[in-house]
Amino acid sequence: QVQLVESGGGLVQPGGSLRLSCVASGTVFSIDHMAWHRQAPGKQRELVATIPTGGKPDYADSVKGRFTISRDNAKNTVYLQMNSLNTEDTANYYCFAYLEDYTRRLRSYWGQGTQVTVSS
Repeated sequence: QVQLVESGGGLVQPGGSLRLSCVASGTVFSIDHMAWHRQAPGKQRELVATIPTGGKPDYADSVKGRFTISRDNAKNTVYLQMNSLNTEDTANYYCFAYLEDYTRRLRSYWGQGTQVTVSS
């Protein structure tokens, strides 16, 4: 089995920064890509940033220039550095991974979510 465990959420003032982390634990043979999604109250879940193995990151227009996604492949970990946060960034942030697990098949996994609240 594989678990995605996020950390790093919290309360931050507008203009502040946070760094989210997500580690994929368990039997992982390879990772196709990892990503961060978010869901604000009353809104649909949206893709924030994605990073394929060996490829270039991609970002939602709303976070370009402010957020940076990165990975530590040796640790099966993905990060999201969030700068210049504003109230519209308030949401529950979910880690996603498309990876080859113990079945030797590519499958999708989600983390449990970590809350980010931007407020003065």
